[in-house]
Amino acid sequence: MVRGIILSLALLFVVPAHADSGEPVEIIRTTIGDLFALIDDNRAEFEADTSLLAAELRDRLLPRLDTVHSARLVLGRHGRGLEREQIEEFADALAELLMSQYADGLLEFRSRDQIEILPLAGDNTERATRVRTRVRLDSGDRAPVDYVLRKSGDEWRVFDVIVEGISYVTTFRSQIGEEIRRDGFEAMLDRLKAGELNVEVEGGN
Repeated sequence: MVRGIILSLALLFVVPAHADSGEPVEIIRTTIGDLFALIDDNRAEFEADTSLLAAELRDRLLPRLDTVHSARLVLGRHGRGLEREQIEEFADALAELLMSQYADGLLEFRSRDQIEILPLAGDNTERATRVRTRVRLDSGDRAPVDYVLRKSGDEWRVFDVIVEGISYVTTFRSQIGEEIRRDGFEAMLDRLKAGELNVEVEGGN
């Protein structure tokens, strides 16, 4: 898995409140700056206990993301007929897993200069605007990491991340869907909440 995946999935959950009223490119730029500031100010503590970083990310998650929208996209047709409370519970459980899974990898990034943010291009709307970035890896290669945002009320919120052409939503939908087909929604949710369900975005090494 490319390290850009680690950063991109964490950034999906840390859009800062003060950037909510800004434009998508500036939101991503501010988010990256805030993330590096957080890690730089607390690197020793986070390296000693990565659960502290996971907790910081978790605290920034729920008030600032349209987690239910992302959850509905991941569930796809399997979300039909579910109560909103079930979808919210699924969204929270998936976010919890991601925060624990990717906190370690975030500490491998040393500089915001590893991230290049490109100008907007193509057709973008309030329903879906794509902000393109390039993440410089230790090998010197640049991994494309794109953020897809939608406007909810007066706020722009990230709801999907595409790493090297691989969508977080699409990949998770495939893995979660297989679990639901085999065992049903409630059994899948129980496994996800217990940390027994390993879901991840696939990528190159």
